[in-house]
Amino acid sequence: MRLLERLGHEVVFPVQQTCCGQLHANSGFESDGLALARRFVRVFGGADVVVAPSGSCVAMVREQYPRLAETSGDAHLLGEVRAHAPRVYELSELLVGVLGVEDVGASYPHRVTYHASCHGLRSLRIGDAPLRLLRAVRGIELVELDEAEACCGFGGTFAVKNAEVSGAMLAAKLERIAATGAELCTAGDDSCLMQIGGGLRRQGARARTVHLAEILASTEGVT
Repeated sequence: MRLLERLGHEVVFPVQQTCCGQLHANSGFESDGLALARRFVRVFGGADVVVAPSGSCVAMVREQYPRLAETSGDAHLLGEVRAHAPRVYELSELLVGVLGVEDVGASYPHRVTYHASCHGLRSLRIGDAPLRLLRAVRGIELVELDEAEACCGFGGTFAVKNAEVSGAMLAAKLERIAATGAELCTAGDDSCLMQIGGGLRRQGARARTVHLAEILASTEGVT
């Protein structure tokens, strides 16, 4: 909110919002996911644009809401979803692709590496938008992460159902982060940051995680 307001936009945070329903839909509880889709449309229907600090949530709204609505046979909901879903954006996608902004006036004097979250990279196809924003940040030392596009192993319920595989994927990601010597690993999806951050804490690593929005919201003297 600080970032978008600094750029001159009016930001409203509806307190009635809840989970997007991805967990439910991906676990076979489609009726629960559908109920949350209806709630989303009701809560956010009046907004010009909806922005989320989570690529996975945006992918749920744009890709799975239409499927859920169509499967339910609710023609009214399907029409509303089709009208509203294209106005839902991931943060870097909105800034770079819609607003045409790369330099947001941020200052962040730290050594940072960037992990490309799966939903942003593969579902939303945001490309290098986060990196373009990070490169414009004053004082930042941006270090390339080897195989930055490799999954961190979270994948929602995947990490629970396939814990050993998930753990191996996380271990590989942590090893690559350590090799950068970065103080911080950033990403555009909280689920990845939770997975990576948890792994770093359990290792007792010096590095920690920070959301892309936190970096972009920081200004000189406020980090």
